[in-house]
Amino acid sequence: LGRMKPVIVVHGGAGRIFKEREEGCRAGVVRAALRGYGVLKQGGSAVDAVEEAVQSMEDDPHFNAGCGSVLNEKGEVEMDAIIMDGKNLDCGAVSAVKCIANPIKLARLVMEKTKHMLLTDHGAQLLAQAMGIPEIPGEKLITERSRERWKKNLEPDSNPEEFQKDLGTVGAVAIDSEGNVACATSTGGLSNKLIGRVGDTACIGSGGYADNHSGATSTTGHGESIMKVVLARLILYHMEQGMSPEVAADTALDYMKTRVGGLGGVIVVNKAGEWAARFSTKQMSWATVKDDNLHYGIYAGEKHIKSVDEALASEREGF
Repeated sequence: LGRMKPVIVVHGGAGRIFKEREEGCRAGVVRAALRGYGVLKQGGSAVDAVEEAVQSMEDDPHFNAGCGSVLNEKGEVEMDAIIMDGKNLDCGAVSAVKCIANPIKLARLVMEKTKHMLLTDHGAQLLAQAMGIPEIPGEKLITERSRERWKKNLEPDSNPEEFQKDLGTVGAVAIDSEGNVACATSTGGLSNKLIGRVGDTACIGSGGYADNHSGATSTTGHGESIMKVVLARLILYHMEQGMSPEVAADTALDYMKTRVGGLGGVIVVNKAGEWAARFSTKQMSWATVKDDNLHYGIYAGEKHIKSVDEALASEREGF
């Protein structure tokens, strides 16, 4: 049946990536892309692939999702996640969830096991319990770095906006051999955010969108700005008007910047399997696999290319 060549694209967040974290971010997105591609190569669905890739980054403390999430004003982790299947526009999302390792798994259960699309906080927790997802102590998700940043932001003369520059959200988009597309996005949100703040990630059409008729996209950046322009859906709209993934992404990011002064980044795949990873921030860690070639980068214009075999070999040697 395999008519399409499978493609996966992942991002590890747009913003400023500090020098000492670069290698870890690069390795993390490469690992996630290879994992997702592994699923696709074995005939797995786009939904399975994006879930696998995002879970890999949730488990990696380099990223602001799952373990490594930033802390809210009270010093707790509250996470948002979304997953969407382009075949029939099924979608599942969770917001403000605490004490679980992989919010993306819970978002998928919302999509597949309930009649709803978005569950929040306590309700999401009840579903997790009912589905046998283990609760973990909140401290398990907190890294030294997140706690340090939270403390810095509490100081009277601090400017949390400054610290938001290296936000990060993680995401993945894919097309499988059947031609189905999917997206997934997961985040710990903004550092020192108000309790109960939900950003773009959990919002369909903002944090992500997938539709077989056009393609799939996952976004990262300033959540409130992304929500104002419904960024993910805007990109797909541009592709429906005939733009390539790259032009659609740049056009939408440019609109967000000029209209509301917001910066961010996006990954896109269209229904023909063409992909893009674009950003208006200084950096965005990203990786993609297509035709058994891995491409990845962090800076504008940076693109490394390796064969998948070579990448998997160095992966086993510890990058």
